[in-house]
Amino acid sequence: MSEKLDRLAACLEEKIKGRIRRLHRACDELTLDISAGDLLDIAGILRQDPELGFDMLVDVCGVDYSAYGVTEWATESSTAEGFGRGVEQATFGRFTFDEAPPASGRSGPRFAVVYHLLSVAHNHRLRIRVYCEDDEFPTMPSLVEVWNSANWFEREAFDLFGIVFNGHPDLRRILTDYGFVGHPFRKDFPLVGHVEMRYDPEQRRVIYQPVTITPRVLVPRVIRKDHRYLDDAAEEKSTDA
Repeated sequence: MSEKLDRLAACLEEKIKGRIRRLHRACDELTLDISAGDLLDIAGILRQDPELGFDMLVDVCGVDYSAYGVTEWATESSTAEGFGRGVEQATFGRFTFDEAPPASGRSGPRFAVVYHLLSVAHNHRLRIRVYCEDDEFPTMPSLVEVWNSANWFEREAFDLFGIVFNGHPDLRRILTDYGFVGHPFRKDFPLVGHVEMRYDPEQRRVIYQPVTITPRVLVPRVIRKDHRYLDDAAEEKSTDA
């Protein structure tokens, strides 16, 4: 596999020399970071060049890096009473509607679009990551003209992350309702949402109203069988005896 990736990496560096921001390996696949301004041109090369031949766009997904590297589940200890690591808010999502999400201390662009490509002829894969230049209004060139399968994938990324794909022939929501408020895969989107819908028997139609669910944090009860705690348990038993 390493020799195959070496050949693919060398071919990429030759074909798009000077426009690669980063080329690295993960999970036996190459990840290519490029600029949004070069996306359309490079996508055309990746598909049309016979030595590359990426004729299939397998998936397109958005990424929100606003809480990247921050976790509220990191812990060094465990007790029979359960963890308390989810009580203090560390990431976005757990806040009331009157509060603004806290700043994450993140550096670099917030949103990115990741493309997964497959070459059927050469039987190799490639992952492309492109960062959106504007965090407030993230945009990306549409690749529908290069791979027609990008149509619904880009609509999904628009619906869930709010990333606008310039040049898309029919950019509208695809998973949520037309009246849905916000983009649910963004890290600052509340876990309970903004609105809920129900059928009103008096109006004889479905209506929207503010959510009636109170945001809360669930703290799981977890008991570990770990060598760090076996000695303590043995001492407790001997004391009781």
